[in-house]
Amino acid sequence: MQFNDIDFVIIGAAKSATTWLQKQLQSDPGVYMPDPELHYFSREYARGQDWYLSQFDTDPAARTVGEKSNSYLYSPEAAARLHRHLPNVKLVAQLRNPVERAYSGYCMLFRRGEVGSDITSYLDPATSENMQLLGSGNFAEHLKPYIELFGQERLLVLFFEGVMGNPDAQMALVRSHLGLPSRPLASEGGGKVKDKTVPLVPPILRKRLAWMKPLARPLRGTPAFESMRGLIARRVQYPPLTEDLRKRLNDYYSPSIEALERISGQSLRHWYGPTA
Repeated sequence: MQFNDIDFVIIGAAKSATTWLQKQLQSDPGVYMPDPELHYFSREYARGQDWYLSQFDTDPAARTVGEKSNSYLYSPEAAARLHRHLPNVKLVAQLRNPVERAYSGYCMLFRRGEVGSDITSYLDPATSENMQLLGSGNFAEHLKPYIELFGQERLLVLFFEGVMGNPDAQMALVRSHLGLPSRPLASEGGGKVKDKTVPLVPPILRKRLAWMKPLARPLRGTPAFESMRGLIARRVQYPPLTEDLRKRLNDYYSPSIEALERISGQSLRHWYGPTA
């Protein structure tokens, strides 16, 4: 493997069904993507190019090769490094209503027990100190270095609604951008990739039982393990996103959404409606 064997990179965004894109592409025998997000050009650059290239266990001459790392979208250093090593690579960004993305990100952290139930303290633009949750949705700003370095023609900008509304057409756009022939949608990739409604062992109890992980790991998936887990797992009750907080978030993201409309050439007026 060499850098010039890599044909495409999905750069983000997080919480925008990019794993669905990855699974659809991986279902094609003519495409190779490593399973984990490598984060090489953002977080793992110090590991060196030998480590990065060793993650691609494939014959590049026989397949279209790519990777997905959502952290690339949020890292200006990643854009510069990608251009340095992969100047001709094709890029894909799939984006989501930033209000919904911020709420989804909050729910993920709440599910993990990393944030509390006072949702306003995390998502109110006027008071929140968690700029990772809020700033990640300023997509136009994050795309700017990629457009400046690679040009608009190498970047395909997609939206989450395409996956929900017309997944076949969404994948057709991706495959066309990557120079891949038409292919039916893979049924195994058609459902939800991650489901936040799945019952979960409460965070406090997970911490208390952490010492048991090595012992329980071989039993995962067995009827006995799942039966025992079902006794203590609970469906998570997420704090709701109120209409008032949604409006404040819409006002906060409005300039970025308008800039994204200019970049993508698509109207995003529906992003100002109520969130799901």
